[in-house]
Amino acid sequence: MRLLNKEKLTKIESVAVITMGCAKNLVDSERFSGLLKANGFNMIDNPANADALIINTCGFIKAAKEENIQVIMEAADLRRRRKYKKLIVTGCLAERYNTELRTQIKNVDYFLGVNSDEKILKILKNDEKYELIGDRMMFTPKHYAYLKISEGCNQKCTFCAIPLMRGKHLSEPVEKLLKEAQRLAENGTKELVLIAQDSTYYGKDLYGKRILQSLLEQLSDIKGIEWIRLMYAYPRSFPLEVLETMAERSNICNYIDIPLQHASNKVLKSMRRGVTRDDTEELISNIRTAMPNVAIRSTFIVGYPNETEEDVDELCDFLIKNELDRVGVFTYSHEEGTGAYNLGDPIPQSVKDARREKVMLTQQKISLKKNKEKIGNTYKVIIEENHNGKYVGRTEFDAPDVDNTVTFNTDEKLDLGTFVNVKITGAEEYEIFGELV
Repeated sequence: MRLLNKEKLTKIESVAVITMGCAKNLVDSERFSGLLKANGFNMIDNPANADALIINTCGFIKAAKEENIQVIMEAADLRRRRKYKKLIVTGCLAERYNTELRTQIKNVDYFLGVNSDEKILKILKNDEKYELIGDRMMFTPKHYAYLKISEGCNQKCTFCAIPLMRGKHLSEPVEKLLKEAQRLAENGTKELVLIAQDSTYYGKDLYGKRILQSLLEQLSDIKGIEWIRLMYAYPRSFPLEVLETMAERSNICNYIDIPLQHASNKVLKSMRRGVTRDDTEELISNIRTAMPNVAIRSTFIVGYPNETEEDVDELCDFLIKNELDRVGVFTYSHEEGTGAYNLGDPIPQSVKDARREKVMLTQQKISLKKNKEKIGNTYKVIIEENHNGKYVGRTEFDAPDVDNTVTFNTDEKLDLGTFVNVKITGAEEYEIFGELV
């Protein structure tokens, strides 16, 4: 009887997952959650009601690490009070700081690194009878999904800790990606968002050459996929042939995300980006020549150790001259183990924040100008939200979660994930307004 009671107390039936960080982490969570579901576990949304909790962590920058540690500490306290039968911490933070976390945070059963799907399953299953099968358990709305085409990165950017956590670039085989995309399409996915640490390097390690163009062509042939969106395209050695495919395929969005990080040659050189401002502007020109209606998104870092106010002015000048459509700006995070670590962190956070605000104010004016230029035009919009007849959606020029939205009102009942045509009637910096056509 005691054995039966003990078994009942320790048997895990329900599992919840908390995912921190980027879309690439989200895909990892979707994969191991699908594996657990296929092996009989009840995957639930509310961590408070779960037998076991898995926290998939991000360890990219200081702010993210602090947030992740707070979440882990709160969960560890619940584990101490026996609210969970198992607490597992996985992902980037656990990969990078495994020893430190195990030493400093108690009441966590396991700290695992990245790519720990099978380990997670073995721990929770608690025997050798399991199957490594199961489709991804989607955490995004049904109509869009992220497709992670590769893992890791071979670039040597001095500010970035990703290679320390994710390792070298490793492409997913084309056949595997096509099968995954086909399954997603059959399950109702209409938009594929291609992600990686460096998407333009895709295929080099497996096939001896970059084959992003071929992958895009084959993905665009899949029935049911209406939008394909390219993210995280590294600017150095950008495969220009990709632009031809993007321009000729109607279901590949006129959108490209290229993390440029800076525009000052001095800062770019210290960052080891392998490009100059002139190189970047030539690439932007090539993209816009191939796709005149393209939306270009980028991210930038301010507060890098050797950055000056003049470098920030040059970045603002770059934005004014090139008028990128979507821009995110982050402050430099001093990360041990990176190439820039020995440069120190001489710029105070208050100065970093002021520089970020300066760049963002520059971009706000550009964004407002570009949005106002859309007034009077009609765009294909995918519906994301419905608030009692007030609908919020996106155009092909906007990625999920990070870009602009389109808002319109109608008494007509519309399903989420539906494509509609909307005529633009008004604009703000990061939102446009319209009416259903």
